[in-house]
Amino acid sequence: MSIQTSRRTLLKGAAASSIALVIGMRANGTFAAAPTVAHLNPFVSISDDGVVHVIIKHFEMGQGTTTGLATLVAEELDADWNRVAVHFAPADKEKYKNLFFGAQGTGGSTAMANSYMQYRQAAAAARAVLVQAAAEMWNVPASQITISGSVLKAGDKRADFGEAAVKASGLTAPENPVIKDPSEFRLIGLDRLPRKDSHLKTTGLATFAMDVKVPGMVYAVLIRSPRFGGKLVSFDASGAESIPGFVGAKALPTGAAIAVYGKNTWAAIQARDAITADWDFSAAENRSTDELTAYHHSLLDTPQFEAVEGADRSATEAAVAAADQVIETELTFPFLAHAPMEPLNCVIEPTETGIRVHDGCQFPGAVKPTLAHVLEMDPEQIEIRTVYAGGSFGRRATTNADYQVEAAMAFAMLGRKTPVKLVWTREDDIKGGYYRPMFAHRVRVGLKGGKISAWDHRVAGKPIIKGTPFESLAMPPGSQVDATSVEGVNDSHYAIPAMSVGLSDAETQVPVLWWRSVGHTHTAFAMETTIDQVAEALGKDPVAYRLELLSDGGKDQERLAGVLKLAAEKAGWGNPSPGRHQGIAVHKSFNTYVAEVVEVSVNEGAVKIEKVVCAVDCGTAVNPDVIRAQMEGGIGYGLGHVIRNRITLTEGEVDQFNFPDYEPLRINEMPVVEVHIVASAEAPTGVGEPGVPPVGPALANAIYAATGTRVSRLPMTESGVSFA
Repeated sequence: MSIQTSRRTLLKGAAASSIALVIGMRANGTFAAAPTVAHLNPFVSISDDGVVHVIIKHFEMGQGTTTGLATLVAEELDADWNRVAVHFAPADKEKYKNLFFGAQGTGGSTAMANSYMQYRQAAAAARAVLVQAAAEMWNVPASQITISGSVLKAGDKRADFGEAAVKASGLTAPENPVIKDPSEFRLIGLDRLPRKDSHLKTTGLATFAMDVKVPGMVYAVLIRSPRFGGKLVSFDASGAESIPGFVGAKALPTGAAIAVYGKNTWAAIQARDAITADWDFSAAENRSTDELTAYHHSLLDTPQFEAVEGADRSATEAAVAAADQVIETELTFPFLAHAPMEPLNCVIEPTETGIRVHDGCQFPGAVKPTLAHVLEMDPEQIEIRTVYAGGSFGRRATTNADYQVEAAMAFAMLGRKTPVKLVWTREDDIKGGYYRPMFAHRVRVGLKGGKISAWDHRVAGKPIIKGTPFESLAMPPGSQVDATSVEGVNDSHYAIPAMSVGLSDAETQVPVLWWRSVGHTHTAFAMETTIDQVAEALGKDPVAYRLELLSDGGKDQERLAGVLKLAAEKAGWGNPSPGRHQGIAVHKSFNTYVAEVVEVSVNEGAVKIEKVVCAVDCGTAVNPDVIRAQMEGGIGYGLGHVIRNRITLTEGEVDQFNFPDYEPLRINEMPVVEVHIVASAEAPTGVGEPGVPPVGPALANAIYAATGTRVSRLPMTESGVSFA
């Protein structure tokens, strides 16, 4: 048996590409005795019962991709929405790659943005051959044929899609099919269109990876080093031998963990608790949070890189020094766990030709070649069956396919004949790393003559993409700046003169990863709380001052100003209810523009978040109900983390373990949320993440308005803020 485990070879494997096909899988993970299906193109098939089958290349983790992409197809086909089915795409980079990434994967709020025209054109091409097929069947001009509700019509002739599909599949589709004018839309933009995943999820019929069971399967949990970077020295499994259902324990060849096998999860977990292990921590992260925080802030003194092209840091420093007044702030952002409701898990089973992976797979384009390399198999031998994922927030999209590789090793060490289901517990998830990085910011803003004269901004944190196979996505050739560390600051659309953004890369063994809205999670907070301080120093209203800084007339500035005005108007800016106080923030992320007004009250020193008013400009609103849901969810997700959540370390070991000490926002804490969508004819952009960045700074600004306390250390409880 051979398993390739070096970091270098894993990264090479992740960067490779491959093709494998999985045909006919439903989004609930089942395979039925389907009727005859005519495949019109990689995205659209029609069965002889008239059902339109949409192949979804972006996996569904709750963000609404199955509904959104199906809407595009149903729109162009004029299909009956109740007769549209969705199926997750097989792992096939060439057919189903993310057009922005060049590899098959979901993330960066790109599902709708990169698929909007692709899916519409695919459906329009399918429509064209259906019409041509009907025209030939009836011997009438194609121009006389209309479609409504999945039915082709010409005079008194009628045919269901299923009656024309087989003939249509043999015809040549036009290279440039005609798509609808927006004035013709009947589904795109329709409010309250039923989601394609709602019925399955509310009835318990949806299949998540945690639901997958295959005959003869054993379960595996891992004992990982309690400190990141620790290496296994030895272990003793004798204490587990008496536990019913315990199958065995084996050290992973990486030396990073021990796989513990059981006939069920309970047996595996109980056995794990009975096993003792010795670790070598000489190369591990052994610092505590206070030391790491001090280290990050020390990096701000001498930035390594300049993140604003053409900026002169020395000139900026001199302009700040010569200012009439200097606004200074230093901010601390902690490590954050993703904490999706469904912890990581997947199943690997042997097939006649290789293996089959059952997974809520976010990046098949990385997982497939990486597993092929680890198991020394041809990529063609690896089949990935994607099922629903119970959330991700970025965690299922690692650059090294971490948990799938763990599962592959556990499968290989057991002889490659027995199916293995790897399960992470909630404690594994909270303690297991791949966190939003810790970051420190230092901002010094010079004011002269009633205006900003210079802005010296410094950022320090561990880069997310730098040094990984995904580096080219965020770093132009020759650049040393990981864009995910500074996005939202170095590309600010405010008219700020003499701006310098110095960046330093922190070094730590703590593994880091993109987290819902990535760098914008900390940069928006730094920018928007500082802007409020500048407005106060200049004696200006926070909304009016932002509009002043956005008055240059560019499209980005216009759209930011548009959501800012809309949010302020809908929130009654400047006229809150008695006993309430308001804060505002506006930010662009993932090409979507969001402004949020947070309204708070204070009772006996405790802050209560009463209301959030959100305005979003995401271009064409394909599914308004999904957009509202994503804004509401992003607001709740962001609030829970800025209020009280953080990952801390004591001598390198994570302190938190489960929801009692890493607590999501509770339903009784969720404020009233209003979402207002800007009407737009622009191309659609992402909505899964952009609701998160503005809510933290808007809340911080509201807290200052209510209490006079500036929040500079997150979570806010660490800045002395208490919440009702």
